[in-house]
Amino acid sequence: MKTLRLKQLALLIAPLLSSSPLLAANVVEDNTKELAEMTVRHSRPATVVQNPSPQAEVTGEQARNMNVVNTEDIVKYLPSLQIRKRYIGDRNAIIAARTTGTVQSARSLVYADGLLLSNLLGNSFAYPARWNLVGSEEIDAVNVLYGPFSALLPGNSAGATILMTTRKPVDVEAHVRIQAFSQPYKLYGTDMTAYGHQEQASGGFRIGGLTVSLLANHLDSRGQPMSFATATRANSGAGSVPYSGHTVDRDPTGAQRVIVGATSIDHTVQDVGKIRLAYDFGPESRLAFTFGEWRNDSTNRAQSYLKDAAGQTVTSATGTSAILVNGQRYTVAASTFAPGNSETVNRLYGLTFDSRLADDWRLESAFSLYQTPTDISRTASSPTAATGTVTFSDGTGWNNADLRLIWKPNGGKAGHTVTAGLHHDAYTYDYKKYNALNWLNESSKSTLTNRNYGRTKTQALFIQDEWKFAPRFSLIAGVRQEKWQATGGEIYTPGLGQNSMRDREESGTSPKLALAWQATPDWMLRASLGKAFRFPTVTELYQTESTNTTTRISDPNLKPEKIFAKDLTAEGAVGGGVLRLSLFEEIVRDALYSFTDYSLVTRNQNIDKLRVRGAEVAFVAPEVMRGLDLTASLTYARSKVLENHLNPASVGKWVVRVPDWRASLLAVYRFNDQLSGSLGYKYSGKQYNNADNSDQWPDTFGGNSSFSTFDAKVSYRFAKGMTAALGVDNLTNEKYYAFHPYPQRTFHGEIRVDY
Repeated sequence: MKTLRLKQLALLIAPLLSSSPLLAANVVEDNTKELAEMTVRHSRPATVVQNPSPQAEVTGEQARNMNVVNTEDIVKYLPSLQIRKRYIGDRNAIIAARTTGTVQSARSLVYADGLLLSNLLGNSFAYPARWNLVGSEEIDAVNVLYGPFSALLPGNSAGATILMTTRKPVDVEAHVRIQAFSQPYKLYGTDMTAYGHQEQASGGFRIGGLTVSLLANHLDSRGQPMSFATATRANSGAGSVPYSGHTVDRDPTGAQRVIVGATSIDHTVQDVGKIRLAYDFGPESRLAFTFGEWRNDSTNRAQSYLKDAAGQTVTSATGTSAILVNGQRYTVAASTFAPGNSETVNRLYGLTFDSRLADDWRLESAFSLYQTPTDISRTASSPTAATGTVTFSDGTGWNNADLRLIWKPNGGKAGHTVTAGLHHDAYTYDYKKYNALNWLNESSKSTLTNRNYGRTKTQALFIQDEWKFAPRFSLIAGVRQEKWQATGGEIYTPGLGQNSMRDREESGTSPKLALAWQATPDWMLRASLGKAFRFPTVTELYQTESTNTTTRISDPNLKPEKIFAKDLTAEGAVGGGVLRLSLFEEIVRDALYSFTDYSLVTRNQNIDKLRVRGAEVAFVAPEVMRGLDLTASLTYARSKVLENHLNPASVGKWVVRVPDWRASLLAVYRFNDQLSGSLGYKYSGKQYNNADNSDQWPDTFGGNSSFSTFDAKVSYRFAKGMTAALGVDNLTNEKYYAFHPYPQRTFHGEIRVDY
């Protein structure tokens, strides 16, 4: 019976064994044959194997039971994760984890096949990972690591690190998926249908030691409004016009406002092409080159709700044509409903080389270059004007390099696994904004209105040792030494003039320590401690600008975040599955925040001291009963601002956008070999957008709602390699917000062919 129980446990937690080396070792001692059977699935990089963090995994096969359009959809049911995806094709899908909210993009990392996809140029909704460069159909597995407990990763790992691994063809294979989706949408004066389609093809082949993997993807999506225009209260003047169509409601602080229309209604067309060439020099040596290009063409329109006495739509109300509400005059600027468009070309070049140099030595390396050869945005001055503005960010990009040398003395029999390495990254931000005589033609640009430029660079040394000092105990100890530089900072605005910023240099030492104990054959306990630095991004330092609707204010003197994280985890077999219980605490000094208030002013600043404490429960059962797979999690976090001299009113309040509760559930049932169905559930609890927690009415535009949503999908395999599926997201049509409105009930249909 003991052998049977261990075999069941081994099969269930094979993806997790890399994070629990003692558990793996214990299974080896009890039944070597069973361990060999489960470890041939695919190799894991040292980033996963030696990471003393709580972990979670989802496979590409599991993802096929979800409504997945964009790649980031794959992780939506994993513990504590919330992806701020506002509509299908959203380019601003950033990650929130158990101690971070949806305004801290620089506190999570995303990698694909060892190449960094995180956009660490900034720390806000505008700097998400470049998910688009991975197709959902090509994913083999996604691993998520929680917390900054490994010396192999920078302090940006404080939230979560997402590691995507794509399939490696062993023969000729091809996968094609065609999708369509539709979202009937009603809110304020908007009554529309957001819809679109996606076509994706992936596959590859192997000839001798050469593997070729290919991806092509086309997405055409129309989203619902992302924002709603509000009229401005007039402090002087006289006169009004009997307009209709506007809505009077209250913002999240309870203040009266007048909604006059919908804005940021996006139509995005995205095309992705990627090739990956890999050559195996031997069983344990591989060189791989990746080239990917992602193009996006976007048009942005607005909808005015205002009607004059003749029933004609109007797009401004100024002077004596002001709107009268409860005896108060409100005006609408001509620029409020201005259209816009953008086009971008993004290119990723990546090179990885992994090799076993000798019996005791292994090398892992990754080098990447991310460029934006085209990045142009255009905005009209008003709905009818030929004039406008044009912005260029085509000099922006980054490069990264990681080199790890892994030493297992005496083939690992000495009880040590030592990883040492080097890290380099460099980011360049280049932004220019001009007035234009014809906003549709960038060649008509005239006067310069904004110029932001700067560079940051980080270099690091690290070493980490996993020491199995007793049969049931192991100790992981490491340290990371980093040097960060900011250079070449320039800010120009008409009001500030030309400003050159002084160069800066900071350094930080980040020790790590974890102790694991294999308490029983089925249960492992681990305590982890980690200090980390999260250095300011280049746009936090140097991006100051004003647009028709928003203002961004940077600070070239920002301090780096100092993070101290703790985790106590128990993991083992329960009820036919694997249960993980984690207690965590994170204290951050000089926390870096970029958040937007209701006047649409975005500020970058340090908050003196924050603390987040909580607990996380995760349960995974691949077959909890015949035909039923279950994944579930529940997270509680109590966040608190401990010190903030810039805003004393925030002390004692909750940390911005960190909810108290999160929960997720995915149940997949296989009725027979042809038919399967799934039900997904997501819950997010109370949270705030304002530092002083003054937004007490969150269930409205501008607020951050708690929400409870259900998703469902039914798949039918009607022939060999051919599957059709229908799905619904937000089954109960919940209306909820993360400042912007999230999607309402959305219908999905797809056909998949696998060869």
